Amino acid sequence: MSEFSPWHDNSFTYAPPTNEPAPSQRISEDPEFHLLRRAQRRFGVRATLLSVGGFLLYVLLSHSVPGLMNQRLLGHLTLGLALGLGQFVVMGVTAWCYVRHMRARVDPLARGLASRLKQHTARPSAPPASRGYRTW
Repeated sequence: MSEFSPWHDNSFTYAPPTNEPAPSQRISEDPEFHLLRRAQRRFGVRATLLSVGGFLLYVLLSHSVPGLMNQRLLGHLTLGLALGLGQFVVMGVTAWCYVRHMRARVDPLARGLASRLKQHTARPSAPPASRGYRTW
């Protein structure tokens, strides 16, 4: 038996499931759900590579080429300090792109799936089975 049961006889603590799969299983098998996950994953990979890559480049430049990073640009502002402050800009742009991407591509798919789930759960179905919990 794959599920852990605290009882020695490994019995179920609830009624056995019906033959009809759960609505969440149907949604997860839906092609639109896979499009939703793919859209989230693709953006996440790009945003992570941009953010982490920019930071690692900054750290590697600081370690490898300190003379370049210590060059003065304006007054006491050095190239290293400007690039360090640029990390905030990169994070802000990444967050802005994230919001824009989610509103344009992911949210419409999620709303469509949510409305389909609501339609499915709104249909009259069989009364819920008793959970059959054990008493102590």
